[in-house]
Amino acid sequence: MLHDPTFWVAVAFIGFLAVLVYFKVPPLIAKQLDIRADKIRAELEEAKKLREDAQSLFADYQRRQHDALQTAEEIVARAKEDAEILRKESIKELEVTLARRQELAEIKIRQAEEKAVAEVQGIAVDVAIAAAAKLMQDGLQGDRADALIDQSIKGLEKQLN
Repeated sequence: MLHDPTFWVAVAFIGFLAVLVYFKVPPLIAKQLDIRADKIRAELEEAKKLREDAQSLFADYQRRQHDALQTAEEIVARAKEDAEILRKESIKELEVTLARRQELAEIKIRQAEEKAVAEVQGIAVDVAIAAAAKLMQDGLQGDRADALIDQSIKGLEKQLN
């Protein structure tokens, strides 16, 4: 038995365990394991808290994104409404402007017509005066005077056209 190596390995192992117990190594190991377990537990709690915070932030950002999309849709709808109102106002202003221009054009046409009529009347007066003067100079009477007046009237028609 003293020559058997297994016996000496067993004695050395028991001696090693006795030294460990004598120097209080098992409580130290247990203490280190407890510290490590507490550290892991704290990290898990921190991770859980961070996860909850992340979920809260994610929900907040989703809500903000939803609100932003709603606001954007409202802005687009309002812009479309404003554009439609502006288009209608522009059409009304254009119609008013066109009516005003048409009225001004009609006034100018009337003025041009009145001016033309006045010119024609002026020409007719000048022709009548000239005919009257010619009649007075020639001292024409009767048929000859009537023929001369008719001729002046026909000449007037040619000048007017």
